Amino acid sequence: MTKIITLFFILSTLFADPQAAHAQESTPPAEPESGSVICEPGVYLFQPDECLPLGPSSYLTDLARQGILIPPRPLPASKPDPNLNLLPYKYFRLDNDYVPIYSSPGEKGPSAQQFLPGFVYISYLDRVDQGGVYYLMPNGGWIPGKGARVGEISNFQGLVFNGAPRTSFGWAFEQIPVTNAPGYNSKKTGREINLFEIVPIYNVQTFENTDWYLIGPDQWVEGRKVAQVTVNTTPPQGVTTNRWIDVDLAEQTLAVYENNKLVFATVIASGAEPYWTRPGVYQIFQKKESETMRNNDPTDFYYLDNVPWTMYFDGARALHGAYWRTRFGYPQSHGCVNLSIGDSHWLFNWAVEGDWVSIHDRTGQTPADPSFYTGGAY
Repeated sequence: MTKIITLFFILSTLFADPQAAHAQESTPPAEPESGSVICEPGVYLFQPDECLPLGPSSYLTDLARQGILIPPRPLPASKPDPNLNLLPYKYFRLDNDYVPIYSSPGEKGPSAQQFLPGFVYISYLDRVDQGGVYYLMPNGGWIPGKGARVGEISNFQGLVFNGAPRTSFGWAFEQIPVTNAPGYNSKKTGREINLFEIVPIYNVQTFENTDWYLIGPDQWVEGRKVAQVTVNTTPPQGVTTNRWIDVDLAEQTLAVYENNKLVFATVIASGAEPYWTRPGVYQIFQKKESETMRNNDPTDFYYLDNVPWTMYFDGARALHGAYWRTRFGYPQSHGCVNLSIGDSHWLFNWAVEGDWVSIHDRTGQTPADPSFYTGGAY
């Protein structure tokens, strides 16, 4: 009997369907229903049904919720035309002294006119050496070379936007070390942010009364050293059109909106105490391609020749280019909103008389009393 069973098994094996046997061998065993597979690395802002968002996917999702994408996405913006930095003028800064104005080069001694000691820049057409160096001013007067020619004019430019940025952003106005957590005692990452480097701002934390900005995964910088732009496409109260210029005194930034979209942003220098830039909502009432600004008060004398791309909005206070500044990002002016040459040129080309200018200071440190806002401005 045993031999018959063995023979039957051998014969059935020899004559079995080979395809059926192969299918039986290649069919994998069923996966036990004891758990789910782990999601592949990616962002899962909503709970997926087919996998568990753990490990790398959990880390990437946490970053995405803060606005941080891997790899980082650049701002939807570009630099304006660099030719906007060009000026048709040459400038000379006078010494802080009495400087005579002569009718011809080579003159000496007293003169009928003179510049008082103060903050004085003149534009000049020619330079000659006739018993000393003299400079020819546009009005025909000559001054002795008591001062220095302006050789370096800031070529800093802001950004022109072609889309909405995902997060707020800002410019570093000095070199900043990056730490792995908020706080001065946190470990430095070895990375440094350079002057006027643009950084995204994903989160803000206040640590020991100082704001710290998250600019990347475990990368923090001190907020006081960054001029931040917070995009707000809603017209400020009092603005009746869809075009306005937003000046943030607390952050020293300027943003331009058209059709309720951000179109331009940059860094400024506003009025320093006691010559604050007054908060409020104004309209540009006069545009001038160049302007001479002066204050004849001998205790605060200034004379600034051919100030470019000037737009008055609040009495003597204006938006304009400042060829005498190489740094922006903190208050320095006599009340005007100072911009680089290229930025003021871009803004002048964009703006029309009647456009709105909204100036605000969320810190409340800028006085609101009108009595503080008299006299000249630059």
